Amino acid sequence: MKARFFIYILPLVGLFSCKKSFLERTPQGSLQPSDLATKAGVANLLIGAYGALDGQDSNESGDLISLGGGNSWGVSPSNWLLGSVAGGDAHKGSDGTDQIVMIPLVNFTVDASNSILNDKWVAVYEGIARCNNVLKYLPLASDIPHDEAVNMKAQARFLRAHYYFDLKRVFDKLPWIDETTTDYTPTNTIDIWPKIEADLKYAYDSLPASQSEVGRANKWAAGAYLAKTYLYEKKYTDAQPLFTTVINSGKTSNGIAYDLNDQFEHNYMPEYENDNPEAVFVIEMAANIGNGTIANSNQGDALNFPYGGSSPFPCCGFFQPSFDLVNSFRTDPNGLPYLDDYNTHPIKNDEGLLSSDDFDPDTGNIDPRLDWTVGRRGIPYLDWDIYPGQDWVRDQRYAGPYAPKKNVYWGTNQDVDGDNNQWAPGSAINVFVIRFADVLLMAAEVEAQLGHYDEAEQYVNRVRNRMADHPEAWVYKYEDDTDPSAGFSTDLAANYKISPYPDGAFTSKDFALKAIYFERKLELAMEGYRFFDLVRWGQAAANLNTYFGSESKLVTDVTGAHFTAGRNEHYPIPQQQIDLTQKNGKNTLTQNPGYN
Repeated sequence: MKARFFIYILPLVGLFSCKKSFLERTPQGSLQPSDLATKAGVANLLIGAYGALDGQDSNESGDLISLGGGNSWGVSPSNWLLGSVAGGDAHKGSDGTDQIVMIPLVNFTVDASNSILNDKWVAVYEGIARCNNVLKYLPLASDIPHDEAVNMKAQARFLRAHYYFDLKRVFDKLPWIDETTTDYTPTNTIDIWPKIEADLKYAYDSLPASQSEVGRANKWAAGAYLAKTYLYEKKYTDAQPLFTTVINSGKTSNGIAYDLNDQFEHNYMPEYENDNPEAVFVIEMAANIGNGTIANSNQGDALNFPYGGSSPFPCCGFFQPSFDLVNSFRTDPNGLPYLDDYNTHPIKNDEGLLSSDDFDPDTGNIDPRLDWTVGRRGIPYLDWDIYPGQDWVRDQRYAGPYAPKKNVYWGTNQDVDGDNNQWAPGSAINVFVIRFADVLLMAAEVEAQLGHYDEAEQYVNRVRNRMADHPEAWVYKYEDDTDPSAGFSTDLAANYKISPYPDGAFTSKDFALKAIYFERKLELAMEGYRFFDLVRWGQAAANLNTYFGSESKLVTDVTGAHFTAGRNEHYPIPQQQIDLTQKNGKNTLTQNPGYN
């Protein structure tokens, strides 16, 4: 098995004075340009560029801080807040007095002064600056063989494209800064999609099919990301052949042919990460590495564990799945989802009940992916215990009865995969940027847009059949409910039923897209995709305002929330950055519509 590539933060790269703009980044400390313009120097700069993927930093006092200088969770690479909570997958969680700075972001009452937005902007531009440093010093290093130099350049351009893509979805109007930039007071009025494309095209054409370390980007990751970029731009005819090639020929960076894991849950278990056929591009996490912090162990998701009187986790009760998401996993007598009226077929929950109150879980048909995604009353919570409901929730009335699951390590492996070096848990579970199921569903979307309904249906059914064909991968009851260490029994934990769509079901673009969009909601739930999907589909206003209306009848955290079309599709440019970036006394960055 090949060694994993850990993305340690390099403190010598990207340090900057608080008096400078976020765009002005030069290597600091004792290193001189001559030290960087070598094979070893450029290699370290490239590691630093990877190191910014998690957006995290640490300090000696045990604070969880980001590369943006603020709290770590606002810049989490999983985009749990701006992608999943803002998209209706989940509630902020905890209680109404905890991290109130998050509330305007997910209720869409935010303005340009919000500190989390500034943290996100600065942290991701730090990653861009690190990529630019690689590209600046690489041509000056005479001791790098040509093939290695091309590989390094392609990795840096891939990473830069990723960072810009991430920011583009959040803020839309961005200044483009690259290794040739000398004017650090640019405008943000040009469309940067073509520049993202160019970086990814170079990476796709130049990267090798495999890398010596698992965490590095390869040709196929670049191809998938380029196709994803075409999809976001609605360039379906460009995306279609590229997705087809990636699906049929693509391999992970250590040479494993892309495929779906037979066991859905293996995607979220570190012991399977090196051999994961779904790992198109992931952000590597590492627990207990000896630095006394959790900065490399998914620090950005450190708040997102069940928390209450009997919870085995020390913090913090955020990121609670919504009723809307849970109800989406109801299946009909044929094992198919209720695409139009899933909330009229709700899954039974324990909202308002004490853990000591009697409760019998739902007995209706349920998609088995639910119980690898959501912690719910009466169902095994991995191997920790039967999820008890209110005892593991800070405030049910505020954010509901559920808990996140995909980001949580197993109790059996807690000493290896969990990291308790700080006051909130770290985790060795990798964060997916793109996984193969995502690729299949993006390809299905493209095929449907082009009128190829049979191909779209086949891709969707490939995703659904992963669970339909492998009931051994469903959740089972414990052998002894009072002792999870006794292992799992042969009795299913719920009435699971999932089936593929029947042949020929995708007969129109409207139905095909409706099914594909819903499948993305189910398969990629709680993985940071939902808000960005709703925006690019043009469905954010209708979907989220309906969500706020139904969910606010059950919990209080979304009271007053409203999505305004033409404004809330993107977040405001941080005012602090507008104020910093001036030329001749005038701001060169312009604000997004609706936030002036």
